[in-house]
Amino acid sequence: MQDDRADSRRDRRRAARQADGGQAQRGRCPRHRPPVRSHEHPDHDSLRRRRARQASRGSQAEGSSAGRSRGVSLIAPHGLPLRRGDAGDAVRDLQRRLALIGYAIDGESQEFGTETEASLRRFQSDRGLVVDGICGPQSWNALVEADHRLGDRLLYYRDPMMRGDDVADLQRRLGQLGFDPHWVDGILGPRTHRAIQQFQQNVGLADDGLVGRSTIDALNRLTRRTTSGVTIAEVREHERLRHQPNRVEGRRIVVGDTGDLPVIVQAVARRLRQLGADVLSFSTPDLSHQARISNQWNGEIYLGVMLAIDNFGVSYFAMSGFESVGGRALAQRCSTALEPLLAEPAPTRAMRLSILRETKMPAVWCRIGPGDIVVPRAPHIARALTDAITDWCLDPGLQ
Repeated sequence: MQDDRADSRRDRRRAARQADGGQAQRGRCPRHRPPVRSHEHPDHDSLRRRRARQASRGSQAEGSSAGRSRGVSLIAPHGLPLRRGDAGDAVRDLQRRLALIGYAIDGESQEFGTETEASLRRFQSDRGLVVDGICGPQSWNALVEADHRLGDRLLYYRDPMMRGDDVADLQRRLGQLGFDPHWVDGILGPRTHRAIQQFQQNVGLADDGLVGRSTIDALNRLTRRTTSGVTIAEVREHERLRHQPNRVEGRRIVVGDTGDLPVIVQAVARRLRQLGADVLSFSTPDLSHQARISNQWNGEIYLGVMLAIDNFGVSYFAMSGFESVGGRALAQRCSTALEPLLAEPAPTRAMRLSILRETKMPAVWCRIGPGDIVVPRAPHIARALTDAITDWCLDPGLQ
């Protein structure tokens, strides 16, 4: 996660540079926006203005999505979550947005039936979300982000931070060229902003941090010459883990749950403290809060647990072209440790859950159940998870 807030002085400096020429003259001037409303995607206003201009005079951006998104609401329906049996305009918007990104639905206009649910489940599976066939805020925001392609819009660092597949593509390309955005998470934060500026300086462009036509042309030209798919973020994480201290003592470890398994979290925290670790623990359903505080605390490892009724598993962060190697290794340890204690398997899964995406450290999220098995075995589960973390600290098992 890149969780720093935009600096108003930096925005003013960018605006001043725009008057001097260069790439910034060809893009929109960054401006402050009010905080995002709970029902609105962060980029709603900029996308609406861009598409209005495209309709009237055409787009200068590469790969414009104006045609794809015409007639689709950019505001999340007030009736979220949407599920089978629902009907109306909100369902129609969901169906159109699914169709625009390749998940077509036949014969269910404005009705959430089996076809809509099947398409939504395929999308959730492909995006590394919980596959439940229900469109809640995470699925809706993922649908909005999936419609962005690099070149559709001007990208820049602001508050709230821009998110989307175009940002992830930008981060991957920068990382392949050796410019470190820290994480490929589809969130344009301060580290990605610095990587953009470093790239612009390297290719002789104005280092304004604005990703417009000139910067994208330079990226396209240079990434065609590289054959490596490995990003510097993956290399950096691998090297950091390879040189980490092989002990638990002194490590900064975060454990959390959504409020339904505090007994396990407290037991894990207590055992880790006995081993000499510094531990921060949470028991709250606000996972973005957990991620933000964990990052501010400079945590080295995050382990989360929740009581679930289905989709059991231990997940780590990954998306197209990037994965957390430390998170994957920790997830494998946790899955192996939990297997003999649970009635249902908890396999490792690469996912894009918000808690995994927004943390800056190797992180895992354990969905375990059912409750009548987990609750009585809570002390044993806590011991198993503590052992998995301890083993990982001693040897992360990197290949």
